[in-house]
Amino acid sequence: MFNSKVFLAEFIGTFALVFVGMSAGIVNAGLLGVALAHGFTLAVFAYAYGHISGTHVNPAVTFGLALKGVVTWGQAIFYWIAQFAGAILAAFLLKTFLDALGGPIDAGATIGALTDKAPILAMVMEAVLTFFLLNTILHTAVGGKGGRFAGWAIGTTYAFAILAGAPFTGASLNPARTFGPAIFSLPSITNPNTYLIYLFGPLIGATLAVLVYNFFTSSDEIEEDEEEEVVVVEEPVVEEMPVKAEKKSAARKTTK
Repeated sequence: MFNSKVFLAEFIGTFALVFVGMSAGIVNAGLLGVALAHGFTLAVFAYAYGHISGTHVNPAVTFGLALKGVVTWGQAIFYWIAQFAGAILAAFLLKTFLDALGGPIDAGATIGALTDKAPILAMVMEAVLTFFLLNTILHTAVGGKGGRFAGWAIGTTYAFAILAGAPFTGASLNPARTFGPAIFSLPSITNPNTYLIYLFGPLIGATLAVLVYNFFTSSDEIEEDEEEEVVVVEEPVVEEMPVKAEKKSAARKTTK
């Protein structure tokens, strides 16, 4: 059940995602810069560690893939431990660096205009964005339709989701991305709305993505089954018996 290689791959991948993503926000890289920092990091590690752990680096993704049966729930627990541990360490290191410089790490947190003003709407936004991400993962990586471009498709989806949603919620799509930094910064882990938005939102989005994927793939399976069940009825071939030509007996003339 426990696989040390998978654990380490998820730990390093999530650490990198949070470290790079937070750093982009802290240095004020701008919306496009933050989106590309997250998207490129996810794409690169999808190729680097995809063959080891699948590069979930996101508890919501692991939750969705466990629902789908790609990983077991027992395996998912170790994925989650590795992901949250990597996120916490990344945030801790950045806080250590910024403390030495006398600066905060709040700019690396995932918060937006809806976080405090409209938490329900913020949850819906996180659910929609996470749906987009897991939808791409299921159809490209899990379904095998993306080929060599699966990693870039996933990273690009993450980038455009951040471009669309960061002003509203910070576009976390990832409980580890939010709760790792939240231990040292924002949003407040004592606020119930934080869990509503950044935990239940992504989990709802992941669940919807799995349901939609199952709908699409089940229709394909039904069509394949129907094709296999078609029975070709051949009409019996009646062989005609060859008609033998009757030999006419030749009349013999006898002369006396």
